[in-house]
Amino acid sequence: MNKLYLFDFDGVIVDSLSVYREFVASCLGKIDASLPFTAEDFLDLFDDNFYEAIAARNIPVDVFMKAAATLDPVDYTKMHPFPDVSPVVEELSRENLLVVISSNQSEPIEQVLKQEKMSGFFRDVLGADRMTSKTEKINHAMKAWGKETGETFYIGDTAGDVREARNAGVRSVAVTWGWHSEERLRTAGPDYIARTPRDLITLDGRSVSS
Repeated sequence: MNKLYLFDFDGVIVDSLSVYREFVASCLGKIDASLPFTAEDFLDLFDDNFYEAIAARNIPVDVFMKAAATLDPVDYTKMHPFPDVSPVVEELSRENLLVVISSNQSEPIEQVLKQEKMSGFFRDVLGADRMTSKTEKINHAMKAWGKETGETFYIGDTAGDVREARNAGVRSVAVTWGWHSEERLRTAGPDYIARTPRDLITLDGRSVSS
């Protein structure tokens, strides 16, 4: 096996922005209906670690989790991968190790991957039920699969993804088809910018942040 590719799920593999934003808004409203929560507030939660951002709003993570458990779960079965993501993932999996690392729960991610016949491409799914810090999950995946930082890419769609990848010492890949704009992603200083899924195939041969 060559490299370790760590994929975020929402905003990288599936288009779930509007559904997940509504879910988070419902959670926060259930905790405190007076909390302001705009579309921009939602995106702000992903400038760093999502769960740390929730705590910074003076909402304990366990309280947020309990509120989330009382709501109907997000129906990921109605979501599908972004165009061209599935064949790119399949191609990368032939000679590399692929793992999903997400702020979401593992079970619905696994359901979608199975539904879309993509589960065989990934060696593991590390959701928030495993650890809430993506940096910790990145380090866990490297240790589990025997890879060094220079052999590992973290592929995300938010500035927070880029920053957590940097904290783990791995190469960060910011995709522009997800939740944060390219301008916002660049403020976090990603190692690579991917504007189409096919860009992920040739990361090693491209210039930094090209």
